[in-house]
Amino acid sequence: MSAATRVALAVLAVWAGVALALPMLPLAPDGVDLARILEPPGNGSALGFDEVGRPVADRLLVGARTSLLVALAVVAVAGALGTAAGALAAYLGGWADRVLTAAVDVFMAFPGLLLAIALAALMGPGLDNLIIALAAVGWVSYARLARAQALSLRHREHVLAAQALGAGTLRILRLHLLPLMAGPLIIEATFGLAGAVLAEAGLSFLGIGVQPPAASWGSMIREGVRYMLVAPHLVIVPGLALSAVVLATNLVGDWLRDRLDVRGARATGRRTT
Repeated sequence: MSAATRVALAVLAVWAGVALALPMLPLAPDGVDLARILEPPGNGSALGFDEVGRPVADRLLVGARTSLLVALAVVAVAGALGTAAGALAAYLGGWADRVLTAAVDVFMAFPGLLLAIALAALMGPGLDNLIIALAAVGWVSYARLARAQALSLRHREHVLAAQALGAGTLRILRLHLLPLMAGPLIIEATFGLAGAVLAEAGLSFLGIGVQPPAASWGSMIREGVRYMLVAPHLVIVPGLALSAVVLATNLVGDWLRDRLDVRGARATGRRTT
């Protein structure tokens, strides 16, 4: 394991640890101190205060939890739906495979982020709608990968033997196909996690994601852009946190790909939301 991978794992461990420990921390992300508006880091404050006098450090930690929860929810929903649809369509073949292929082609005809923006705008702002919009876009890459893997595995001897013994479709998928597909799907989920974090920040930056006064790295950057010249820490701090998490997640994904000896996980129709 390289030094860069160790650092990336440490960053992800801190990110997850902060998200889990947040309810136990004495934070006041919405507390206002008018006397400290736009105060830079220092003077008893680690990361300064924002445009209404809220502590940037507290809001940064709350934003870390928000990004993790959204990313995990998006990957879980999109991964489950896409994997089930792709594997089932490939195994059944015929009209099921044609329908899935057509649906994937329709979704792939639009840029993923633009489609997510359109869906989020139609459903309205909010955390739940944000997760639904990103999952509705993100399932495509899992479906393509699962379909490709299932097509290459469905004629293996152990699958044919299970069919000859009368095993049902769901049993074959669960016991004989999904375990062999797990490696590429785990790697896809790792890169999907980074994409979901970035997409959540982007939609929140545009005002159609996490809504004030809730903290999100994207909304923190949006609110800080207006004061970039006088208080650059309002943009730099959440921007660095976002960059560090996305880069660390991608580095871990690359390490897992090499570790599991999976060559095509990133190339098989992966789509960044």
